[in-house]
Amino acid sequence: MRGQDMETRSCGVRNTWTLTQITWTRIPWTRILWTLLLASVSPPGGTASWVSLGVSFLGSPERPSCSAPPLSPRQRDLCRKQPLVMPSVQEGARLAVSECQSQFRHERWNCSVRKEPPVFGREMTSGSKETAFLQAVLAAALVHAVTRACSQGNMTECGCDARLRGGGALQGDVSLQGGGSPQGGGSPQEGWHWGGCSDHIQYGIWFSRRFIDGTVRNTTSVRGGFTLSSAYIHNSEAGRQSIVRTMSTHCRCHGVSGSCAVKTCWKTVAPFERVGVYLKERYERSVQVSDRSKKKSRRKEQRRPPVDAQQLVFINKSPNYCLEDVRRGVAGTRGRRCNRTSSGSDSCVLLCCGRGYNTHLVRLVQRCECKFIWCCYVQCHRCESMNDMHTCK
Repeated sequence: MRGQDMETRSCGVRNTWTLTQITWTRIPWTRILWTLLLASVSPPGGTASWVSLGVSFLGSPERPSCSAPPLSPRQRDLCRKQPLVMPSVQEGARLAVSECQSQFRHERWNCSVRKEPPVFGREMTSGSKETAFLQAVLAAALVHAVTRACSQGNMTECGCDARLRGGGALQGDVSLQGGGSPQGGGSPQEGWHWGGCSDHIQYGIWFSRRFIDGTVRNTTSVRGGFTLSSAYIHNSEAGRQSIVRTMSTHCRCHGVSGSCAVKTCWKTVAPFERVGVYLKERYERSVQVSDRSKKKSRRKEQRRPPVDAQQLVFINKSPNYCLEDVRRGVAGTRGRRCNRTSSGSDSCVLLCCGRGYNTHLVRLVQRCECKFIWCCYVQCHRCESMNDMHTCK
């Protein structure tokens, strides 16, 4: 049969297709089993390849199209139905990468990205604490970007939140500018009312679910444990709810001679830096859960209390990220800059994992003693200083 196979391949394309069909009918059950296995353990969002749209050195286009390679077939179909949303998707990817690197800039894992997709390597699918944070921050960033685009009038499918007009209901914690704390529906008799343009957070959450999760629902029971897929959906939803929990209410006063007889209030999403701080705190308090696919873990999980919807969950323990591991996509801390006098995570003791550090003498040149000269330019001196820089061995 092998000799016939070789002869068949040398005959032409038609014979090759015929041989492929014969092979498929002989062992169809193996491919079916592999397909079902991958579908059961893989996250619905895959490796989140769409985040590469927000990495500048990968050559992300200024105006990405729906046929961009990072998108999955389902995401492309959603994009074709709503083409004006692609700039928001790219902005969400940029926000997520930037905020992740900002929150972890002093940690052993500094949210480094690769030069080729998937930009986060295996961290998106390893099931670790870092995976949980990435899943949450990606979903939150997409909600934030789409919601702001709605309020700015950049999309035809959504606008301001029309429910908060006049006497809408306010839920959750709020922070006000100018004092006061409106709770519930407002009216001029109570001294304030809803107005302005409140951010349409519901549309942003809806789109993030459709774009990232698709039609997959969270199949996690209260005490049934998690899989990589259900943990992905749980952390993504926790990231979306972080936008809701960090929203703020702003008010503007109206009255004669600058008095504050009546306030007009509206709700806005918080700056994404505040969302990043919130998610970093959730990362520090994330909960390890058992893998539902393992029988021993399933019995152990039944004795644990249920996981709160706002908590981030992870299945596998994180590596120490000290040494480079190409197979696992770990960059290591060799050559990272550390702070010799710090006692935090950026200290040379913690960041260098006990390997020690090198000290370099660096000359810093900068402008100083600048003066404004009439008219019209600024004159500065050129100052030099010698500083110590420490890098991990």
